Amino acid sequence: MRSSPLFSAVLFLVTCLSCSALAAQSKLRLPAVLGDHMVLQQGKPINIWGWAAVGEQVKVTFAGASASAVAGAKGRWSLQLPAQKASRKPRKLTVEAASKIELRDVLVGEVWLCSGQSNMAWSMSRTTHQKEEIKKAVYPRIRLLAFGGKKILWTACTAASVKGFSGVGYHFGKRLHQALKVPIGLIRSAVGGTRIEPWTPKVGAARFDSLAQQAAKGDGNLFRRLIAPLAPMSMRGIIWYQGESNVIQGDTGIYADRQAALVAGWRDVFEQDDLSFYYVQLAPFTYGKNYAKSKQGLTPESLPRFWEAQTKCMKTIPNSGMVVITDITGNVRDIHPGNKRDVGGRLARWALAKNYGRNKVTYSGPLYKSMQIAGSKVTLTFDHVAGGLRSLDKAALTEFSIAGEDRQFVSAKAKIKGDTVIVWSGEVANPKAVRFGWRDTALPNLGNKAGLPASPFRTDIWK
Repeated sequence: MRSSPLFSAVLFLVTCLSCSALAAQSKLRLPAVLGDHMVLQQGKPINIWGWAAVGEQVKVTFAGASASAVAGAKGRWSLQLPAQKASRKPRKLTVEAASKIELRDVLVGEVWLCSGQSNMAWSMSRTTHQKEEIKKAVYPRIRLLAFGGKKILWTACTAASVKGFSGVGYHFGKRLHQALKVPIGLIRSAVGGTRIEPWTPKVGAARFDSLAQQAAKGDGNLFRRLIAPLAPMSMRGIIWYQGESNVIQGDTGIYADRQAALVAGWRDVFEQDDLSFYYVQLAPFTYGKNYAKSKQGLTPESLPRFWEAQTKCMKTIPNSGMVVITDITGNVRDIHPGNKRDVGGRLARWALAKNYGRNKVTYSGPLYKSMQIAGSKVTLTFDHVAGGLRSLDKAALTEFSIAGEDRQFVSAKAKIKGDTVIVWSGEVANPKAVRFGWRDTALPNLGNKAGLPASPFRTDIWK
């Protein structure tokens, strides 16, 4: 039986309307960082965002709370759900508009971003302790997200899923999980061989006159691809392991501004001024030998000057902290130290003490405070002695040097006296300055009773 022209026209119209409705439905989507098995930050408003048809109303429901938003001119919408307490039991999160998205197995706990270059990206399967650690890595309430790969999916921590994840990130998260007994969400966004500049948003670099040229270039490519898409996800803080590429390009003092710009920019983009930022002081490595003939002409002092810039950041960046790893480096010819377990554990010490109220946790090794000269000897005082100074290997203290008016440093003897270190040399009758660990392959042994090493330093500011 033939259809009438009127019937055909009505059928065509209905079909078009149906297609339009399906098209509208297909526009509802969420960013990759929001998905099944994710962890949402406890104790902070929960930011949820995505895209829908222009003008469409979107409703999000989670844990008995809901909020609505209308998609703007470009289809983007965002909203906040009230803060939640940590949860052991997974729940569903629903997003409803013309269509519906349902996220399963969602937990509430502590969320941390793990970023930097290769030493942060370094997978568990390549670490020193991988054989004993991977097989034990069964933590259903630690969730991992490797951001930037082909498949961006949250996964529960298992022996299989942790193999390719950041060794530093995993050990950091495991320590927190064991201490806090709450779900932990770890987002790895790290790329080997990268300088800090491409990670830094323009809004951060623009705050520093020294970085005017960097700010003029706009947002760095890595920031646009691997950080901006994560914002404004609520999280507790950031752990950062980067700098090798900046040493190689000749950065020293300016790195302090570069890192401060990164942190200020990220806090602005995530709309969270209280984001904690804990970072790793670079490991000893033969930069001076490997890059002496490079354009930058690196010397054995290039890395110590970089360490100095990194140490300065603790004063210039609020809510920040640094871990020192000179004692666990091992092979100074390897720019990728294999022991990531202690690196992650030391970063976790900062978080436990500063974010989670564990006041008895020692989180820093000794940091140079002041010096006093009396005759041929110099007395050094330190912050973070943590119950007393000690030689980490029980041998005589190493890597101290001393200089007089001629500014020529010679190897010095040193001994611990109470909470101070006495330094002297028979070659220098009237000392003026002391340096400690002041070369790129230094493996000094001064630390505190918590077993944390002292940061290299110099008391002079001589060029």
